[in-house]
Amino acid sequence: MELVRLTPDSNLSGFDCGDSDLNNFLVEDAKSFLDKRIANSFILLDEGRLVAYFCILNDKISRQEVTNSQWRTIKNKFPVGKQFSSYPAIKIGRFAVSVAYRRQNIGTKLMNIIKDMLNSDRNYSAFRFITVDAYLSAMSFYQKNGFVELTEKDRKDHTRLMFFDMMELP
Repeated sequence: MELVRLTPDSNLSGFDCGDSDLNNFLVEDAKSFLDKRIANSFILLDEGRLVAYFCILNDKISRQEVTNSQWRTIKNKFPVGKQFSSYPAIKIGRFAVSVAYRRQNIGTKLMNIIKDMLNSDRNYSAFRFITVDAYLSAMSFYQKNGFVELTEKDRKDHTRLMFFDMMELP
């Protein structure tokens, strides 16, 4: 398998992860987001077949998003005098695995690749956290991969804001 950065010429046909929103983003929006410098997408290929994709973009965790107790947890990760009203993050904007490749642990392997890629390549902007707006049906996947819920404010929404602290990597 090969992970490649999406280009304007990338062939995206035939991908189906079972979720129309995620399928439509890849086909209808990913190249536009690349062109408009909103998000970079990456596709995982298996002998030319599209296995999975994800996109990343800049984000932040800010004081306004969380409750007081949750903010203290985030803020206490930093020394006194280095505590700000927001902290830099990279957001996983979309993350999907083809239905044809389910139950092969590809999602977790790809998540580890993302963490390693972001940790080892200093060409990305500096950041401390990875964030994701997780669909409720995907929360257990993100929890299994070290993400924790950031706020209680979105408890009734169809997605939950979660984060991973990059300092937890070995």
